[in-house]
Amino acid sequence: MIDFAKVNTRHLEAFREIVGATYVIVDTESLDNYAHDETEDLHYLPEVVLKPDTTEQLSRIMRLCQQEGLPVTPRGGGTGLSGGALPQWGGVLISMERFNRILDLDERNLQVTTEPGVITEVLQDAVKEKGLFYPPDPSSRGSCFIGGNIAENSGGPKAVKYGVVKDYVLNLEMVLPSGDVIWTGANVLKNATGYNLTQLVVGSEGTLGIVTKIVLRLIPLPKFNLLMLVPFRSAENACAAVSAIFRAGFTPSAMEFMERDALDWASKYVDSSTVKIEDDVQAHLLIEVDGNYTEVLMQEMEGIAGVVTEFDCGEILFAEDHQQKEELWKLRRRVAEAVKANSVYKEEDTVVPRAELPVLLKGVKDIGHKYGFHSVCYGHAGDGNLHVNIIRGELTEEQWNGTLKEGIREIFLLVKQLGGTISGEHGIGLVQKSYMDVIFDNTSMQLMRQIKQVFDPSNILNRGKIFD
Repeated sequence: MIDFAKVNTRHLEAFREIVGATYVIVDTESLDNYAHDETEDLHYLPEVVLKPDTTEQLSRIMRLCQQEGLPVTPRGGGTGLSGGALPQWGGVLISMERFNRILDLDERNLQVTTEPGVITEVLQDAVKEKGLFYPPDPSSRGSCFIGGNIAENSGGPKAVKYGVVKDYVLNLEMVLPSGDVIWTGANVLKNATGYNLTQLVVGSEGTLGIVTKIVLRLIPLPKFNLLMLVPFRSAENACAAVSAIFRAGFTPSAMEFMERDALDWASKYVDSSTVKIEDDVQAHLLIEVDGNYTEVLMQEMEGIAGVVTEFDCGEILFAEDHQQKEELWKLRRRVAEAVKANSVYKEEDTVVPRAELPVLLKGVKDIGHKYGFHSVCYGHAGDGNLHVNIIRGELTEEQWNGTLKEGIREIFLLVKQLGGTISGEHGIGLVQKSYMDVIFDNTSMQLMRQIKQVFDPSNILNRGKIFD
């Protein structure tokens, strides 16, 4: 039994005093906008939505909520795929949308200080104007918040060469559930001073505190990039080619896998005329290289082309100009939307050592055959991150909400057997927590619960996410 208090008139009056009446939302129609994200089939209505815009306001809110026993759910752009920002207990939802300022761009030290409500692409464009580069680029970069990226340790296509969000976070200002405000680290590239609280918070899915300021390291922006689309007559061969490219000494800046259905659906959704899919093609790799010297990049593309020809590929399409590059990337980035528009589905976010991708893909298809479901697979092949979209199709209600869970568990058991884990970038949230026992033993789970208890002894902040 959850012993949370309900939001009452006295609480609402206090919230209005803190943030102003305009930013205390209680009407049902507006609340419904915050009751869901991009996760399938989940809907939880908050009792109130608050929109603070200063650390001091948020601190006062958290202090009040802890004193009154009110559940709190922090929320960014609402693009999550694991239900991590949904208010399952009702209560108070904190929208970070007004924390939308880039506070400082330090060109001398290649750092940027930003608030969490800045849209990821807006941040990327702002630093790009200065010749700098923030590489993490999730597919929802045009709408997701940088704070949500911190909470989920987001990745994206560039992760294969440049790493994920955790590799760029230097320091965080955070409001604890108690209302206390801390900085987790320092604005330096090396730090061996005490426990690494910064990296503990990155990927913690809003369960330990609410981030209000973020210091990120930047790198110089590469001057050029080249892109090619490689068709394969076998999806497993496409996956096998990934590891071979790295073993041959090449490190692409992106390497994306799309099986036949994914590209077919995305092509119709985007209405692309660039890609002609031959009847015998079963999968594609989208491969990008970047750097500062075009002649070097041309040599790399030629070398990669030589590798993939050993895996029964078709005619390679080399993007001729910026427009064609944009069209190819649009195809890849719109796959998830195309799948969603085409059918009811469940998306699982698996990751394995990249050399094991062919085994994982075959295993997913075999498990699907066993349990009677069709899957559409795509993802960040260069770092072993495969998104498995399970299509509802003709499955009965009992299969969809019953035996399918056994099939998903088998997929995750295979992932563990291959040395991987059950989420590469989407997080655990609500939808994956029942599978955490596949990866972690009781000792590891107890340690996580104890860490949560230290940060949030009253257990009011995003309770029930990652584990019960």
